[in-house]
Amino acid sequence: MEKSLLFHVSCFLLFFLLTINGVHTSYILCGDENFSPNTTYGENLEDLLPTLASNVIEKRGFYNASLGGVYALALCRKDYEDRACRRCVERVSRNLLTQCQGKTEAYQWDSENDQNVSCLVRYSASPTFGILKLDPLVSVPHASVPPTTNLTRFTKEFIAMANRTLKVASKADESSVLKYYGVSSAEFTDSPEVYMLMQCTPDLSSSDCNHCLRESLTYNLEDYWGKIGGTIIRPSCHFRWDLYSFIGAFDNLQRVSAPPRPPQPPPQDAQIKKGRIFQPWSVVVIVVPTLINFLVFLAFVLAYRRMRRRIYAEINKNSDSDGQSMSRFNLGMIMIATDEFSPENKLGQGGFGSVYRGILPSGQEIAVKRLARGSGQGDLEFKNEVLLLTTLQHRNLVKLLGFCNEGDEEILVYELVPNSSLDHFIFDEDKRWLLTWDVRYKIIEGVARGLLYLHEDSQLRIIHRDLKASNILLDAEMNPKVADFGMARLFNMDETRGETSRVVGTYGYMAPEYVKHGQFSVKSDVYSFGVMLLEMISGERNKNFEAEGLPAFAWKRWIEGLPESIIDPYLSENPINEIVKLIQIGLLCVQEKAANRPTMSSVIVWLARDGTLTIPKPTEAAFVTVPFSAKLTNRSMNKPKDKDSAISVDDVSITVMFPR
Repeated sequence: MEKSLLFHVSCFLLFFLLTINGVHTSYILCGDENFSPNTTYGENLEDLLPTLASNVIEKRGFYNASLGGVYALALCRKDYEDRACRRCVERVSRNLLTQCQGKTEAYQWDSENDQNVSCLVRYSASPTFGILKLDPLVSVPHASVPPTTNLTRFTKEFIAMANRTLKVASKADESSVLKYYGVSSAEFTDSPEVYMLMQCTPDLSSSDCNHCLRESLTYNLEDYWGKIGGTIIRPSCHFRWDLYSFIGAFDNLQRVSAPPRPPQPPPQDAQIKKGRIFQPWSVVVIVVPTLINFLVFLAFVLAYRRMRRRIYAEINKNSDSDGQSMSRFNLGMIMIATDEFSPENKLGQGGFGSVYRGILPSGQEIAVKRLARGSGQGDLEFKNEVLLLTTLQHRNLVKLLGFCNEGDEEILVYELVPNSSLDHFIFDEDKRWLLTWDVRYKIIEGVARGLLYLHEDSQLRIIHRDLKASNILLDAEMNPKVADFGMARLFNMDETRGETSRVVGTYGYMAPEYVKHGQFSVKSDVYSFGVMLLEMISGERNKNFEAEGLPAFAWKRWIEGLPESIIDPYLSENPINEIVKLIQIGLLCVQEKAANRPTMSSVIVWLARDGTLTIPKPTEAAFVTVPFSAKLTNRSMNKPKDKDSAISVDDVSITVMFPR
């Protein structure tokens, strides 16, 4: 049976050897990126790959390793013979070194012949363990279904068989290293025997394996259904079916028969049953509508699959501006990276969980946000944050690298922003002096640009709803990155505001209309930005200024003609007029009526260091009672405070959720 080849590869080279049944079959994919000759990477690759064959036997069929930035794995089919497995891995390792010379990434699924072992060897310049990888794929359809076959009936029986095999293959068999594997055979109405095999790399989670195999099955059904047999090869999984047994996978398999065939229709002569005459045309009346309904349903399912694939492709395309797509991380890898969430690696504690520092096998540092277990609030935050950050890309927004949701763990993996959050500087007596006026100005302007992107420039209008100093991270150059989108809300671009019966956020930063009536809009974020801006100028927490908070305190000093009295003493040597201008902008952002507050686009214009711009005069600032006690501070306007005069407050932000 001659085979034809269809493949989807992006920036990959494909080498293949395809002949007829029983002869050597090979699928080799070489990456497009090169490494320079005589480099350490090339030497490590040549040292590592030849060791896979012996180690894969020792490790009972699956082995992964790394050496100096080269990451590799080897896998054999379940129930392999040691000699055949070793020979297959040795051959594939040699193939990759010769066929993919100078390439930083490659993989190959291989079978010496259809009666022998199938194996996978894969290497990359980035970590592969525990990471689902669907592309590039190779798809190999076989010959067309004979015209005498009832394709509708065949499809129905095929899908039932595929679901049975998929259920077995994606359910982890913890008794075996090769825990994701399923084979089946069945007798169809129009075919005496159908054989099917599914296998995933065992480093995946059960849900990732199911996803990989289901996508392969869907691809087969969508793109060339009507062929006898097919093979879908992906870096993380392998799917194949045919009308003959292959690679020795079915030797000891008990055949699964198809459902009993329906009884033959009665002879054309009329039959008398219960006084009625049964006519042949009544079969048409019953069968045809049923068949039409089934075909409509099948078309709907396939159309839905295509739509979902397009959505996933769009998400992956937009998920990272530098081309790195979102990753689903293995829990084991995260446990290793964070030293099992050791207290020494803990960076902070928030309302929904803890954040830990971690190091991936590649050496990349990450921030791991572990949501509190069993928290309904945490579930909501997790779904929000993954959904939003998948599509958001801006230099002033934190970058989400991937996620993990295994068992009761829900984890977000971010780029590590080395200087922690803004509150660790602006409210710390020992660090606040590092925030010069130019640094503070850069942070204020960067946060404003991040909010402008969320409100006007991203694909959806997004309201953060919890902007505060602890949710602003600082990179090595003290550039700000807005973080923590667990409470954010999406709007269509033509929507202007919304209402909620559940108010979420942090007291003191929430706009009055949101606290009192559950109404939120982009102007709610503008209010929070104004509070943060005034905190940056004063060097004090909002809740340290009397019961009504910093906005009302600053407004009183403004109408008294003493706006400079709220300026941080560390800024006393800086241009007072420019600082007062920013106090004015902050007061415009925290006005009582939302309609009187500016948009972030106006704020960006006003922040320009142009003395000719005319900025409107603010009206009365909002008065929002802070519902917790805070010790008041006697401010010294002439010198920085010493440690003894600092107020005693809880450094952990208070985030509340309650019905109004």
